[in-house]
Amino acid sequence: MTAQPDGDCRLSVRELRVHFPTADGVVKSVDGVSLDLRRGEIVGVVGESGSGKSVLAQSILGLHNGSRALLSGRIRLAGHELVGASERELAQLRGSAAAMIFQDSQSGLHPYHRIGDQVAEAYLAHHRVSRTAARRRAVEMLDRVGIPGPDKRYRDYPHQLSGGMRQRVMIAMALVCEPDVLIADEPTTALDVTVQAQILELIAGLRAEFGMAVLLITHDLGVVAQLCDRVIVMYAGQFVETATADELFYQPEMPYTWGLLNATPRPAGRPGADGPDGTRRLRPIEGQPPSLIRLPPGCAFEPRCGYRDLVAGQRCRTERPRLVPVVDDGSTGHEARCHIEPARRRRLWADTIQPAR
Repeated sequence: MTAQPDGDCRLSVRELRVHFPTADGVVKSVDGVSLDLRRGEIVGVVGESGSGKSVLAQSILGLHNGSRALLSGRIRLAGHELVGASERELAQLRGSAAAMIFQDSQSGLHPYHRIGDQVAEAYLAHHRVSRTAARRRAVEMLDRVGIPGPDKRYRDYPHQLSGGMRQRVMIAMALVCEPDVLIADEPTTALDVTVQAQILELIAGLRAEFGMAVLLITHDLGVVAQLCDRVIVMYAGQFVETATADELFYQPEMPYTWGLLNATPRPAGRPGADGPDGTRRLRPIEGQPPSLIRLPPGCAFEPRCGYRDLVAGQRCRTERPRLVPVVDDGSTGHEARCHIEPARRRRLWADTIQPAR
């Protein structure tokens, strides 16, 4: 993503690489990505399982420190460089400058401690206050995230709450210190659709209340359409397209993004409904993602791409495309990684690929 530094930038990542040495070779989970996250915006990161989304999120908080991971590049948060930072410095920033919501609230909460105490401990870790003050703050946050009867619920254990309520507790823990950046890694995966909608509405409301920036990791393009301002599409550890949400859904530029959109269900009566009953036929992406140990020499998506023969000289097989602006001056911030000429990509999308309206 093209660098656009400004006073509202809360997180800056430059040429980040996260590689894991194994007996079979080096796993390139994140391979040279850059992004800016600004105050008050929600940026979605989408892609198939194994594309590097969660590794990217975890590396921002230094959760791979102490492992065998090889990190390079830059991560700038709250005036601190995180790549190479000590565990003590990272611990000071986690929760206060940036916090994370994990997808599994059951494992994210300690089963033997009361939920209120866990929220209060998160506050005490960064503030020199009495336990009474921390308890008041925890009750306040439980109330803010929609836990009914927070004074009573404070003493409950995680197993006494539903999955949706546990996820609300996780959000309370993440936001109790009002961080500038919230990273949400598949926060609604294990929840039913009604509770999913409630959690997403909660995140959007708290974003507006706290003015924080949100990095939302998801595989659900419906969530992206509902919540995100900008979108990053990841494939094989790289960004293959970055765009506003409107650009991604109405003028996508990369064949992998086309595949994701064509594999997404749409309800009857919505753009793209083409089935006999008004629903949409799903068109799955053929093949499997490549091994992150043995990536193709050219475009990582080439083995699965139905449009590779449109590029002369077999460039898709031999030359890795760069992530470049889709318009020459880069004014829109829309970027794609593809050898097909932009004008031809747009004709393909409009004439043959875009779902019938």
